[in-house]
Amino acid sequence: MALLEIRDLHLSFGGLQALAGVDFEVNENEIVSVIGPNGAGKTSLFNAITGLYRPDQGDIVFGGHSLMGLEPSEITRAGIARTFQNVRLFPNMTVLENVMVAQHCRTHSGPFRAVLRTPSMRREEAHIEAVAKEILAFFGSRLVGYRFDQPAHSLSYANRRRLEMARAMATQPRLILLDEPVAGMNPNETGELARLIHRLRDHLGLTVVVVEHDMGVVREVSDRVVVLDHGIRIAEGTFEEVAATDEVIEAYLGQPATPT
Repeated sequence: MALLEIRDLHLSFGGLQALAGVDFEVNENEIVSVIGPNGAGKTSLFNAITGLYRPDQGDIVFGGHSLMGLEPSEITRAGIARTFQNVRLFPNMTVLENVMVAQHCRTHSGPFRAVLRTPSMRREEAHIEAVAKEILAFFGSRLVGYRFDQPAHSLSYANRRRLEMARAMATQPRLILLDEPVAGMNPNETGELARLIHRLRDHLGLTVVVVEHDMGVVREVSDRVVVLDHGIRIAEGTFEEVAATDEVIEAYLGQPATPT
């Protein structure tokens, strides 16, 4: 059953059409990669799904309910989390605080309880801290121990990427959108992140949509691949199927595939 349905999605900025009738589905517990050359509309698609952009036409259905018109915070509460091309953390907060603050979309203590430090509020805060530590442990030794108290800005680039994934996980999503998760990483870090993407699905039961330029990662993690070019879906299938499609070869090379 489809968890996410993109139906005839159109999005434009003045005279520039970012998405032009995009249609595809993502099934529960599936890893789908969205690929395409620069300017294909991949990040615009993520921004539309998460409520940062308002589509001109079409529908986005998640868990059987339309997301159209919802605020980004409401879409997060509905069960969709994301990371960004450019890491967006709270740089002066600690590693632990960055993950704790992401859980507040699921908390119940209001300002009154927070000011008075009621017993229920303290219990909830202790639970939030425990959950944050458990999420950070998902990344092995990278973000635990003394790292809990380090400010986010002091982390290596790869660990900031991991922390952003941890923060997205802390919102308790059903679907996580990863926007170029291995950008700027070395081969060892890239391989580790690819394995983590599999674990998001296999160990945590999440559905994952990945925008990625690294075709090795796309090949390794994807159950299915959707290819966009100039805001249009030009191919869909397994990695091997789309890689052999003339339209995909032309989109990437800028010229028709040469007949053999």
